Amino acid sequence: MNEFTSDVAFTPTVKAIQSRKGSRESYARVEQRGGWRATITPDLSAFIEVQTSVFLATANAEGQPYIQHRGGPAGFLKVLDEHVIGFADFSGNRQFITQGNLEDNDQAFLFLIDYMLRQRIKVWGRARVVEGGAELMARLMPADYKARPEQAILFTVTAWDANCPQHIPQRFEAADVAAALAERDRRIAGLEQEIAHLRDSTAAGAIPGKV
Repeated sequence: MNEFTSDVAFTPTVKAIQSRKGSRESYARVEQRGGWRATITPDLSAFIEVQTSVFLATANAEGQPYIQHRGGPAGFLKVLDEHVIGFADFSGNRQFITQGNLEDNDQAFLFLIDYMLRQRIKVWGRARVVEGGAELMARLMPADYKARPEQAILFTVTAWDANCPQHIPQRFEAADVAAALAERDRRIAGLEQEIAHLRDSTAAGAIPGKV
């Protein structure tokens, strides 16, 4: 049993390295103040449910790690309660590496990153695959999304932490950029119409023979 929630990541070896490199004292203070969260807060829930992308890390029985990307429309990641995140696992190349890893070793990790806000969230926990759960799948499947669900994945949170924005490049979703450009073009068209109207009004009111 871990003494602190962050012990899921801060093993004795990690703490020894922190001590050697001078960061252990600051992390010890974080631990004493309560450390990382072990439940999904409203703020974390709001962050999760607007994401369109997530990375799921697993490891097989020999410890070989594997990272799988999963994406979908905003809301494809569902917070089911204060401990569990679920999502429909859409059919892909059907290698089933993640599923095989989870059958041997249910420890897993979620990495979420919002490039526009330059924010990243790390979530440790345990995951399992649910096959054939029609009611659960209906709850998890995004409305009107054209993808075939293979199964569901349920992730139970052990601990989570938010990183600082340092070194995260700021990027924007293509759909958001397209919407901003469309709004810009709409405003430009409106201004051009106003300019044309003013020119017509000026020309109509000009005094003959005057420059």
